Amino acid sequence: MKTLQEIIDANPEAETFRFGDSKKLCDSILALIRSGKKTATCEALLVYGKGGDEMPEVGRRDVALEWDGRPAVMLETVEVTTRRFGDMDEDFVAAQGEFRDLEHWRQGYEAYFRRNGGFDPEMELMCERFRVVEDFGGHDV
Repeated sequence: MKTLQEIIDANPEAETFRFGDSKKLCDSILALIRSGKKTATCEALLVYGKGGDEMPEVGRRDVALEWDGRPAVMLETVEVTTRRFGDMDEDFVAAQGEFRDLEHWRQGYEAYFRRNGGFDPEMELMCERFRVVEDFGGHDV
């Protein structure tokens, strides 16, 4: 099993991050990624930039971590777009793999954004599509 340091040494451009804002949500999202049901994600655009996270870039490979900080999967970004919360569509929601429909997505993400810095129906989102390059948990990709 590779250590996080070995992975970063081999991929110095890689960012590391956790999905969600709790162990339960992180575990659930990683399971969806490993099953192939989740190939997209989004986040509030304001978390990127000065003093924040690096914006995903097409072709860059980043490491999603388990909640405890162990490397989970390496993801390669295949598309990055931005859109307003209110402009989300069913196709992107389906690619996220977690939601029954657009309304279920709106409810889940509004609650998530309210827990993590605030919600505005006009807020801009970073929308990313990705593919799994490597699963560090020993799961076949």
